[in-house]
Amino acid sequence: MRITGRGLALTLAAPFVIALLWFLAGFAGALLPGTVTPRPGPEAVEIRLIGTAIHYDIALPLTPETRARFGFAASDGVLVQAPDAEWLLVGWGARGFYATAGSFADVPWPEVARAVIGDSSVIRLEAWRDFPLDALPDARRIHLSEAGFTALLDRIGDELGPRPALDSARDSYAFYRARSRFSALHTCNTWVGAALRDAGVPLGAWTPTTQALRLSLWAQGPKAAH
Repeated sequence: MRITGRGLALTLAAPFVIALLWFLAGFAGALLPGTVTPRPGPEAVEIRLIGTAIHYDIALPLTPETRARFGFAASDGVLVQAPDAEWLLVGWGARGFYATAGSFADVPWPEVARAVIGDSSVIRLEAWRDFPLDALPDARRIHLSEAGFTALLDRIGDELGPRPALDSARDSYAFYRARSRFSALHTCNTWVGAALRDAGVPLGAWTPTTQALRLSLWAQGPKAAH
């Protein structure tokens, strides 16, 4: 079959058009209210969201409950029991993409394609000292009730798969198998949004990008603050 110049141009443009539609659909999903599990009570616990250009992590305060739940990570080099550690950074993502060493530029294109189509997932744990919000380009506070915080810990614990860590030779952080699958419809930011809704935070139904999640935090509720 002969392919005309116009046909070739449309074929080459199709992935970019699909990506643009996916990106724009994220804004609609951010503004469509999602199902939120009520977690009544005073907003007694502060968590934080730490953002990059394409990804959000959740920072949990290292309360006695948090240290007890994630104490297993100490044997994998995560300084969860260190006296000066005050936050546990929790991230979720595609195994091939997220667990690749180095920067995002180091990720092989086949791993990017696999993440879009569907890949197994991992959770990343890292202990941090206290930090000012303005020290990071995109960090914000979210306040939860005690019940909401416990629900968030439960959700993260339920997501963790079999242990030990996938690679314990990391510097102060470790990756663990996770149970759900990553895809273009269920990204790291979608996972964060669902976890926060389960903790009682009003958010949009689908937040696949950092831009969609930021829009949803701004539009859906007053619990998030810089």
